[in-house]
Amino acid sequence: MMSFRKNPPLITRRAGMLQAMALGMGVWPGWSQASSGWPQKPIQLIVPWPAGGGTDLSIRVLAEEAGQRLGQAVVVLNRPGAAGTLVAPLLKAAAPDGHTIGQLPLPVLRHALMHKVPWAPLTDLSPILQVSSTTFGLLVPSHSPWQKVQDLLDWARARPGELMMGSTGIGSTPHLAMEDLLSAHHIRYTHVPFKGTADQMLALASGSIMAGMNSTGFAPWVEQGKLRLLAVFSDRRSTRWPQVPTMKELGFTQAVFHSPWGLAAPTGTPSAVLALLHDVFKAALFSPRHLSELQRYDQEADYLDGPSYRQMLVQISQRERKLLQRMKLLAE
Repeated sequence: MMSFRKNPPLITRRAGMLQAMALGMGVWPGWSQASSGWPQKPIQLIVPWPAGGGTDLSIRVLAEEAGQRLGQAVVVLNRPGAAGTLVAPLLKAAAPDGHTIGQLPLPVLRHALMHKVPWAPLTDLSPILQVSSTTFGLLVPSHSPWQKVQDLLDWARARPGELMMGSTGIGSTPHLAMEDLLSAHHIRYTHVPFKGTADQMLALASGSIMAGMNSTGFAPWVEQGKLRLLAVFSDRRSTRWPQVPTMKELGFTQAVFHSPWGLAAPTGTPSAVLALLHDVFKAALFSPRHLSELQRYDQEADYLDGPSYRQMLVQISQRERKLLQRMKLLAE
């Protein structure tokens, strides 16, 4: 009598295939112990920016790479508005089961310091990993006589209140970096806030303002010779502008400002699931396709694991609290 071996249940076969895929990619050494049926459906990745922007496009590549390793789709949900902070209340309200995660931009922390909000990013969210960070630079018009940062500072110190500096808004990272640098040198200046990068770059290139702080949205203006990049506020020089010094190497050791972003899940998400999410997205982060996509938007991989990312966020929050208090922007 011929005997037949029963096929294993579908979920068991699927789990086996996923485990083989994971091990084949070198992603999750602890899959079988930690998964226990996770993920049971596509992962929702909340992006608090409109579709089509540089951050959105790079995250979509990250999501696709992670989905291939996970064996389950990672679906990007764009939820723009409120300066990129809507991700916090949405994650707080989501089930902590690992099926909803979100991009965590720095404005989430700053918004909670500047306004009374019904969520606390350092307690309501569980960091998964840091992915990248934004480069900020000090810029002047190409026709400006200032060739170095010290030229600008010397001129401004000799003419209190005459320096007109632009940023992308009150309480923005460029504003805080500008205030930290100039106040440390007891320089009075006039702050000119703009609604966005385009308006600021136009004003700067035309000479309507004397200098400005911005993120890498300034790249085309520098490459076209309309603006001069005096320095960047990063820990290390930019690969795109290796000839431009960092503020740190110029002797301004505290002038290190960047806008790190990463991924987070709702607090209460099981630690085993957080660990798997970390491993999957770390592998996706360093995939050649994703690294190439980051470079398209003048970003680089800036990886930190979950605990290190949390520690970084705490340090940034403490530093910005002091700055915002001094600037009288801290919520009462």
